Amino acid sequence: MEHLEIEYKTLLTKDEYKRLSFQFSHVSPVIQTNYYFDSENFDLKSHRMSLRIRTFADRAEMTLKIPKEVGNLEHNLDIELEQAKDIIKSGQLPDNTITRLIQDNGVNPSSVRCFGFLTTTRRETQTAIGLMALDSNQYANTKDFELELEVTDPEKGKKDFEQFLAANKISFKYAKSKVARFSATLKQF
Repeated sequence: MEHLEIEYKTLLTKDEYKRLSFQFSHVSPVIQTNYYFDSENFDLKSHRMSLRIRTFADRAEMTLKIPKEVGNLEHNLDIELEQAKDIIKSGQLPDNTITRLIQDNGVNPSSVRCFGFLTTTRRETQTAIGLMALDSNQYANTKDFELELEVTDPEKGKKDFEQFLAANKISFKYAKSKVARFSATLKQF
């Protein structure tokens, strides 16, 4: 399944996160873990792609993100949780639409292995301005907090996001992608 992801996000202080948590108190938190994949030489990164397997309590999905002029084109594939665990452990990606896309974009899928993970406790809800997610992330002895807004109209979405931040007295703090923040903790980067 393909999906064009257009999102705006900001890192949050612990205080900002706590204040927003009240607005999300009606939403049950979901724990998800992103396992990130690349070759030893980070060939996916050099081709501006990222690959993850996201696990939940009862299911998993494989996602390849390829940046576009606006947003990222996400290719998602639902996989069984047990299969996800096998892939993470072995590093062996099965032949599927995503591995064929990786190959088509110049990277050998057999060279790709899991290089780490990040766990998120997420509260996500549809709002009048888009799909909003409040995240608490844990990775490599680091904890951070983030607010994301996924939209369909980039210009209106940016304006709505800025207005939401101002209304909630939150100062914008640039947030790299989760995989980039995790990768920055590695010695190779």
